[in-house]
Amino acid sequence: MRKVVVYSRRGCHLCEEMIELIEPLCRGLASLEVADVDMDLVLREAYGLDVPVLMVDEREVCRHRLDLSAFKKSLNSH
Repeated sequence: MRKVVVYSRRGCHLCEEMIELIEPLCRGLASLEVADVDMDLVLREAYGLDVPVLMVDEREVCRHRLDLSAFKKSLNSH
């Protein structure tokens, strides 16, 4: 099973939109974790305001806007 992580922050409409779109796509294929960059100094320094960042198995798939094609491809790759 794949591991999907969205680096986000509270009040970020782009983050909320990305999570809402990918959540149903992850069911049965991947675990989904949402990491609030403001709760971790290392993440805050790494991403700052540059969120959301979508990762699949620790590889960056996209930032800011969902690249649905890239996300689906990364979920289905072996």
